[in-house]
Amino acid sequence: MTATLRPADTEDLDRMRRWRNHPQVRSTSLTQHEISPEEHLAWWSAVREESDRRVLIYLHGGHPAGVVTFTGIASPEKALTWGYYLDIEGLEEQGLLLPAWIGLQQAAIEHAFESLAAHTLGGETLADNRPVLALHRRFGFQVVRRYEREIDGKPHQVVWTELSRRA
Repeated sequence: MTATLRPADTEDLDRMRRWRNHPQVRSTSLTQHEISPEEHLAWWSAVREESDRRVLIYLHGGHPAGVVTFTGIASPEKALTWGYYLDIEGLEEQGLLLPAWIGLQQAAIEHAFESLAAHTLGGETLADNRPVLALHRRFGFQVVRRYEREIDGKPHQVVWTELSRRA
């Protein structure tokens, strides 16, 4: 099954917000409240103007199945930060959630290092999100640091993982 990334556009807004508001996605995110249409539109208006950020749609088998964001693209260090989420409900119904997780990770890493010329790719994961941390390890990410961050008024442990360009 082919996995690719394409730039997100305005037609993707409703699906991106629906996927992002899925309870499983929210519970593992650093922003856990339900995102309103107005908040989502304001975010979209802002990110479209940022030269340092990319929002991409992950296609699994040719169908929209997730979102990948990259920041740090314009930095001289090429130290990119990423985030992503999938269409949990749709992929679970089709029995494709695990292959999609793996496909998204492969496509995003390839895009970061080949298309965006990253030197490093890093991101934050909640410490209790063990499946994603295990997937990161599988792809060679290293734990760089752990720290506490407040989410909705409660402290949460966060793990920063990073992958470096292979020489």
